[in-house]
Amino acid sequence: MRKLIVSLLFVSFSTILLSQNKPAYKLYNTKGAKVSYKSMLKKMSKADIVLFGEHHNNPIVHWLQYETTVDLNKQRKLMLGAEMIEADNQKQLNQYLADEIDQKAFDTVARLWQNHGTDYKPLVDFAKKNNLKFIAANIPRRYASEVYKGGFEALEKLSSEEKSWIAPLPIKYDASLPGYVKMKAMMGGHGGDNLPKAQAAKDATMAHFILENRKNNNLFIHYNGSYHSDDFEGIYWYLKQAQPNLKIITVSVVEQENLKKLNKENKLKANFIIVVSPTMTKTY
Repeated sequence: MRKLIVSLLFVSFSTILLSQNKPAYKLYNTKGAKVSYKSMLKKMSKADIVLFGEHHNNPIVHWLQYETTVDLNKQRKLMLGAEMIEADNQKQLNQYLADEIDQKAFDTVARLWQNHGTDYKPLVDFAKKNNLKFIAANIPRRYASEVYKGGFEALEKLSSEEKSWIAPLPIKYDASLPGYVKMKAMMGGHGGDNLPKAQAAKDATMAHFILENRKNNNLFIHYNGSYHSDDFEGIYWYLKQAQPNLKIITVSVVEQENLKKLNKENKLKANFIIVVSPTMTKTY
């Protein structure tokens, strides 16, 4: 009887401990099976390119990006790149990496995002410390805005220097890709075809600068909003259009109330899917 009481107390105590467990995130593969961080790292280490999707204001994803980058750097020679710094600020980024300007000057001369200091500076500084190239991959936002107003044709009027900061013209575009169709539908048709075209201009430009700068023996890690590579579209699609044999690993992030099982609608989004609670603190 005494052994039974002890066993019941142990089970009850274990149940309490489990109920108090509050994981910050869970990792799943594309089919919805739970996977370990170690398993994700192993797959990434064998790739040519990693498209590490994020929610821009989610601290868990930013932390995982940093930790993954640190750990992969122990296994492969890395090159880094990001949506969050635009191509025409590459010169200023290079100056910062080379210690020619300090952070205060970098903040002044480059168009950095409001959360750069908390979320992207650690990655840039890691590249600086380890002498890694960091590519400012995104189209300057003013040119994406021009596409939204006047379609791809608006890019033809740019100067030669300005065209060097975007994907080569004409930009290939498939309006039937589900992500672009969904984007147009979500906006109720507002902006017509030019809204997804502006998105495509960003995707194509980021893919272009990844391909232009990557080296065969290096692993290129690119940080971008997950919608730029979800469902193996966006940047992924443009990369594969140019070089079909590339080994690309994609990461997405989703918010769910229940972290114990990946919701059906969130499967197939990426090779690896990070599930976080919607109550997670935001960086802005």
